[in-house]
Order: sequence, then C-alpha cells, then structure tokens
Amino acid sequence: MGISYQQWQQLTRTRALTLQEQQNLLEKSKVRINAQGGGRKPILSKDEEVCLCLFYLRQMPTFEVLEIQLGISNTEANDIFF
Repeated sequence: MGISYQQWQQLTRTRALTLQEQQNLLEKSKVRINAQGGGRKPILSKDEEVCLCLFYLRQMPTFEVLEIQLGISNTEANDIFF
C-alpha cells in the first residue's frame, strides 16, 4: 500500500473516529422513519474500504478492476471511493 503498519493503524483509527463523529451529527438532525440499523449491510469492512481507497490512489485502476479484485460492483467501489 505504500505506508507502514503504524501509519495504517493510525489511518484506520482516525477514520473510525471521524466516521463516528459524522454519524453522531447526522443522527442529531435526522427525522427517523425506519428503525436504526435497517437497510442493506455493507459488503466490505471499514478497514477494507480504507484499503480500497489506498489501492486506488496508488495504482489508479479502473473500477472494473476493483470489482474483479474485491468482489464488489464497480458502482459500489466508486461510491466507497467518492
């Protein structure tokens, strides 16, 4: 991936904290119709999503290549990256 293991750990911890802060802000302003936790479950874990982004930035493959390598649709790979 081009980063050390310590950098990887720091990156995933930072992403987890940022994601939790964003979800808390979203929940405060949301008018909930469906129960929390509903909807389709993600295919990739949060660490795998970080890995996808790093791989994309380093190698610049097409999303079709990511689809083949990770077993997800190219649309989902695009949504995760952007």
